[in-house]
Amino acid sequence: MTVPTTLPTAPAIAATPGRYCPCCDRHLREGFLPGPDGRPDATCPRCKSLERHRFFAILLGALRPQIGRVGTLLDIAPAPQARARLLELEPESYVRFDLRGGRGVDLRGNITAIPLRDRCVDLLVCYHVLEHIVDDRAAIAELGRVLAADGLGILQVPWRPGTVTDEDPDAPEDERIRRFGLADHVRYYGDDIDDRLVEGGLDVTRVTPADYLGAEANTWMGLGEDQSVWLVRPADAPATWAAPATTPLTSTLDSLVAELARTRLERQEARRALRDATKPR
Repeated sequence: MTVPTTLPTAPAIAATPGRYCPCCDRHLREGFLPGPDGRPDATCPRCKSLERHRFFAILLGALRPQIGRVGTLLDIAPAPQARARLLELEPESYVRFDLRGGRGVDLRGNITAIPLRDRCVDLLVCYHVLEHIVDDRAAIAELGRVLAADGLGILQVPWRPGTVTDEDPDAPEDERIRRFGLADHVRYYGDDIDDRLVEGGLDVTRVTPADYLGAEANTWMGLGEDQSVWLVRPADAPATWAAPATTPLTSTLDSLVAELARTRLERQEARRALRDATKPR
């Protein structure tokens, strides 16, 4: 018998069944379901998380040493998929804020006039909100006002790199759907989103899944290719701060995921061979 001198190349995780959702901490044997627009591998069948929710869960874990103790956590337009991971931070006060009341909302109000005192928020989450706001500059200024001097904000908006922001609050509904993606959106952000955040008194760092994970791990957790998140702090923050950088564990995790793909493929082939061997002839 000839013994191979090298192992066969591990298959890409995309070619094997099964995924992992970091929001609900579940291994999904059949993978993710299509998204609301039909895009593949988008929705967790257990917790209904999308790519942005899953990257948020990963990012929050990476940021935890920098976040430290959380006094007040302000969650704007709270997503239920993020709640469990935010509660792991054990904030002294967890304030869920939205324009409309109802389940899961502790404080009602408009983001252009947040009913909180200056510099009282240690951690702020604002995901897919600003694209709904006509006066987004006023909203951004409010985020900067309520953030504590050493506080951190985690923001995400729909964003097209290489473009300028396209906006028109007066556009009719069908045009807003075509230009901005949804009827209640008034803009689609471009590269000048950074300028708007800086004008609002914030220091800005943009991060993506590629900053923390390799391609195989990204696919395994269904984080998507175009998830950009802005980490913001008050421009006059007293201490220098940097987002956590990629570590050697990034390549280690990618290798482990590749090995997982290899193992799954071998199990599939073994099951297939067993079925063929036991078929009546």
